[in-house]
Amino acid sequence: MKSGIHPDYKPTTFQCSCGNLLSTSSVLGGEHHLEICSKCHPFFSGKERTLIDTTGRIEKFNRRYKRAS
Repeated sequence: MKSGIHPDYKPTTFQCSCGNLLSTSSVLGGEHHLEICSKCHPFFSGKERTLIDTTGRIEKFNRRYKRAS
């Protein structure tokens, strides 16, 4: 590796709004705040909700094209 061209890595702590702390090394350094992390994101936590047709898109489509239900 060439000397003098690589950034300095500093200890960095990321804190999520759910309270989870992630410690790593980064060029940012210091403490940073996140809105969402892998602990509270629905995709990673397994608490993903199924999409429900709350806006009545199917009924709206049927009305628009005058299809019988």
